[in-house]
Amino acid sequence: MSSPDPEAVAEPIQWLSTAEAANRLGITPRTLYRFIDEGQLVAYRFGRVIRLKTNDVDAFIEACRIEPGTLEHLYPDSAVSDTSATDDSAT
Repeated sequence: MSSPDPEAVAEPIQWLSTAEAANRLGITPRTLYRFIDEGQLVAYRFGRVIRLKTNDVDAFIEACRIEPGTLEHLYPDSAVSDTSATDDSAT
């Protein structure tokens, strides 16, 4: 008994146009093309048409997720003032 062909079992690919992908990401088409050109996002050219797989766009979204506690460099002064405010109230 042989195992089923993974190609036959897999669900069909859902394609997005560049406009649909940009809209899904909430970015401009120009930014989308930059992400593609920089290799951050996978795209496919079929003749003159560029398409993206829905799964690839969703994976890109998940890869861009910001982990809690990683943005402290954006507000260094507030961390200091929060501690000093606590110290002032203790006296």
